[in-house]
Amino acid sequence: MSLFWRIFSLNAAGLVVATALLLGPVTVSTPVLAGEALVLLAGLAVLLVGNAVVLRIGLTPLHRLGRAMSTADLLVPGTRPEVAGPAEAAQLIATYNTMLDRLQAERAAGAGRALEAQERERHRIARELHDEVGQTLTAVLLQLKRVADRVPGELREEVTLAQEATRAGLDEIRRIARRLRPGVLEELGLASALRSLAAEFTHHGLTVQHQIPGDLPPLAPEAELVLYRVAQEGLTNTARHAAADRAVLTLRPLPGGAGVELLVRDNGTGLGTAAEGAGIRGMRERALLIGADIHFQPAPGGGTDVRLRVPAPPGGRSADRTGDSP
Repeated sequence: MSLFWRIFSLNAAGLVVATALLLGPVTVSTPVLAGEALVLLAGLAVLLVGNAVVLRIGLTPLHRLGRAMSTADLLVPGTRPEVAGPAEAAQLIATYNTMLDRLQAERAAGAGRALEAQERERHRIARELHDEVGQTLTAVLLQLKRVADRVPGELREEVTLAQEATRAGLDEIRRIARRLRPGVLEELGLASALRSLAAEFTHHGLTVQHQIPGDLPPLAPEAELVLYRVAQEGLTNTARHAAADRAVLTLRPLPGGAGVELLVRDNGTGLGTAAEGAGIRGMRERALLIGADIHFQPAPGGGTDVRLRVPAPPGGRSADRTGDSP
């Protein structure tokens, strides 16, 4: 029943009863006697309480909808208010849920196009760094080697320092190119790429252990890329912000071939109360793109857990990767 008919029926019932009493043998004295006043006040109280109950029941779904609207986040799928209450409220909640689903789908499509363009740009920059800047620095390094063989002894140390600086710059260019374009993911597969990523982030002050089996279920190429990028961003946040000295990168298949779960755990300072930054929002967008669930929560004993669950592709579509054996 709609909210209108609920309120109308209650008020109509009260007025009908009052009219029937007035037309019947019931009378009101002048002045009003104490017993008659109590009866009138009791009837008025019953009518007011009934109206309050009907309004409370009818407006509760709208209050719940308002709370849901104020906390809605398109990057957190699945949070929808329950369709309940009077017809008007139920229709409004259903319309809101449909609108939210449409906005979420449009955002996912837009994020997919943006991330695809971002990956293409990453590949282009990595290729230019490797082919242009890398080759230029390699040529400079060879020229410095020839110069070092000919310069006087008092200048040889300076030329050696220039060689070392050029070699360090070349190594940094290669490292940046590898992070921009995970070639090992394309060539050797997800397991090898994640092991290489853990080794890359293992440096002075931070030890990254990995638990990555070789018998992973088949995943779509875009799912593998999302897993790699989330692991990369999680370890980057650990290295830059967590003040951690130990991290664990775990990838395991879910029971029943339902997909895989990626876990990045550190023993750092935790998330705290700070607002989510661009890195976490980016991980949420990537997860939304492939229909995965991602959660950020405190780790046992302190630190942060980044947990990403990727569903298996429909029909078991494989990414056609090789070389994932440990």
